Amino acid sequence: MTGATDSTPAPVVAGVPVLNAANALTALRLVLVPVFAASVVASAMTHAGWRMVACLIFAVASATDLVDGWIARRFALVTSVGKVADPIADKALTGAALLLLSWYDQLPWWVTAVILARELGITALRFWVIRHGVIAASRGGKIKTALQILAITWYLWPMPAVLAAVGPWIMAAAVGVTVVTGFDYVAQALRLRRPTT
Repeated sequence: MTGATDSTPAPVVAGVPVLNAANALTALRLVLVPVFAASVVASAMTHAGWRMVACLIFAVASATDLVDGWIARRFALVTSVGKVADPIADKALTGAALLLLSWYDQLPWWVTAVILARELGITALRFWVIRHGVIAASRGGKIKTALQILAITWYLWPMPAVLAAVGPWIMAAAVGVTVVTGFDYVAQALRLRRPTT
């Protein structure tokens, strides 16, 4: 993770070994994705025990997203491998959760489609402008991530009906911020690509 706690892109430090604590946490997040998915499938979103297991795995994996970024910045362990692997791990975890929630009719497919289209689109934009500059993680982007994690966690945990009804409202807020910040990133990309005179 390189942008969870600061909107300024962290520079890659020369000579930092690829095998370090920050990258190990990113790798752990990637490893947890299929474990999480298997737990959701085992629950079929009907077995309370397995839903709790899936939710806890998702929460732990999401927490590594915060911790690995802090470690990378605090101890100057930012690497090119980490900069690439971190967003892949993030999208794999969130994407798996959204797809499975939709598969088990917990979440409308259009919500999953909108969020995944935005995430993949912004990733493509970052590669499109990489020769001109870096699109830094914005405050809105961090709020978007927090809302998505909260909403997914809410859907996964076997809530009483009265509390479960709050989940769609949290997800609606997540979708709204996701779309708005997507447009903001597009504007940043266009400014970076604009020829200077």
